[in-house]
Formats: sequence, structure tokens, C-alpha cells
Amino acid sequence: MSAPVSPREALYGSEQSLPTLPPCVHYAGSERFVRKALALQAEHGAVFDVACDCEDGAPIGGERAHAATMAALIGSAANRFGRVGARVHDVHHPAWQAEVDVLLDGAGDRIAFLTLPKAESAADVERFLAHVADRTVQLGLARRVPVSVLIETPRAVHEVWSIAALPGVVSLDFGLLDYISAHHGAIPGAAMVSPAQFEHPLVVRAKCEIAAAALAHGVVPAHNITRALGNPATAYADARRARDEFGYLRMWSIHPTQIDAIVDAMRPTALEVDRAQTILAAAQEVAWGPLALDGEMHDRASYRLAWTTLQRARAAGVPLSAQAAAYFDTAAP
Repeated sequence: MSAPVSPREALYGSEQSLPTLPPCVHYAGSERFVRKALALQAEHGAVFDVACDCEDGAPIGGERAHAATMAALIGSAANRFGRVGARVHDVHHPAWQAEVDVLLDGAGDRIAFLTLPKAESAADVERFLAHVADRTVQLGLARRVPVSVLIETPRAVHEVWSIAALPGVVSLDFGLLDYISAHHGAIPGAAMVSPAQFEHPLVVRAKCEIAAAALAHGVVPAHNITRALGNPATAYADARRARDEFGYLRMWSIHPTQIDAIVDAMRPTALEVDRAQTILAAAQEVAWGPLALDGEMHDRASYRLAWTTLQRARAAGVPLSAQAAAYFDTAAP
């Protein structure tokens, strides 16, 4: 009897599926805050990424030294899970290439991703990707470093479908605050927080366009920050609404109290996980053909939904059955 075919092999073949990323990415700009985030990650597991901020976190004139400090942290034993990345400056800033070089020189084999802010066009992203690829080759690294792209302006939203299609882009991240400020006062400041951030037409349009472009090209859409630093309930509500109403599968954290709230809001419910496990187990029994389960028809469409539910659950640290956990032994990352 042949071995069971995994969901990844049965349902996608040569098609591109979404990369499996933790549901939260926590940004920290100083060595002290990065170390604190790494300690939390060691305690909670790889249910969130840490992003070392070399843009807002770097002192003017000290960008290279700051990047070296971040590279040392990424390459250190404190990075237990290999889920630490870094945001650098945009491609119009004089320090961006030096930052990329320092980060890759010091931690190119460990860095989880690089984040490019303030991309105005697909050409900006292509320039960044080309330099990252060239430096990777120069260093002899046998990997492609994933790149997250921040969408922060109306022009970037206009080009977001072209940006999402570029090889090497792993997530599209919405920069709400800069997006609003780029409208020269046409969008009120109230739209920087809830509920207006989910209601103002221009903001809603941008969020929908980013999520749609990302998901169409096998890229993860990542939601903007919650400004309420000491209120995890607000972060939870924002993350849940971003997930349920706008299709976002990942969200930024800017304070340690937001991390658990975002992970909790983004992870599938126990009912969703149980249902997905049941559907996939039944599908495997019929070699991934159509079936009826509890009076409902299921086929490859519902199998894919169930499989992505389990991928999200696993990334968020949800325990799976032994059979469901075994799917990931042979699944592509």
C-alpha cells in the first residue's frame, strides 16, 4: 500500500501556496528592546517574529553601527528559532545599501526577512531585491532572503499588484500612519485608530487592495499597528477585524503587551481547527477525491481551506492531532 499523499502535494502541485509566517511580527528599535523581545519569543515559542528596526531605531549618522548591533543579535544564540528579521531604510536613503550589506554580512544565514519601507513603485522593490540577491551571491549564501514590502503611499497602493508579483516578496505590510499623512490632510487623523481605520473609504480601499494583491500572488498581507500601547484588548479587536473582514493573516506589534493579543486574534478557533482536521483526514481516505461529510459536499476547494487553517494554527502554536501534525513532516515550507 502506498504512503498517504500530504495535503501540500495533493492540493497544490506546481501552484504557489502562501508562505507560512507567524501571525504577529513585533518591531523593536533598540538593543534592549530586541533582547526583551527575544526573551519573550524564547518563552512563548516561534508564534511571533521579531523585527529589528534599523529605520526608525537608528540614530542619524549611526545607521551602519546600529545595523551591526542588530546583525549581532540576529546571529546570536538568543535567536533560538531563526525568526528574526530587520527593517532597513528605503532605497532613496543614503544608508540603505550599507545596512543591507552589514545585516547580510553578519547574519545572512540566520536572518528571517528584510523589510523595505516607503516603496513607491515596483521599480523601487526590484532595485532592493536585486541588491539583496547580488550580496547573497557574493557571500556564497545558498538561500534567497525573503523580503517584506511596506505599502505606505497612494502611489504604492496603485502599484501594489506589480509589487506583489515580484519573486522574493513574502509579505505586503500596510503602513497606515504614513499612508494617511501622505494624503495631505484629506484623510482625518481619526482614521489612524479604530473604528475609523476600518470605515474611511480611502483607507478601506487601500487595505482591500493590498490584501487582494497579496493573496492573489501567494504573498501574506500584514496589517498595520495599533497605536494604543497599553491596551491589549484594542490590539485584539483590531487584529480580529483585520483578519475576519479584510483578509489579513499577520499584524505588526509595537509593544510587548500586544503580542499575545494579536496571536490570539489571528489564530483559528478550536472549532475551525477540529473541523479542518476532520475534513483532511476524510479526504486522505478517499485519495483527495470529492466526498460527503455531515451532509455537506467537500472537494479540493474546501480541502485547501482546511489545509490553510491548519497551517495558520500551527504557526500560531495551536496543538494539532498526531495525524494532522504528521502532514507537516512532508509538506513544503
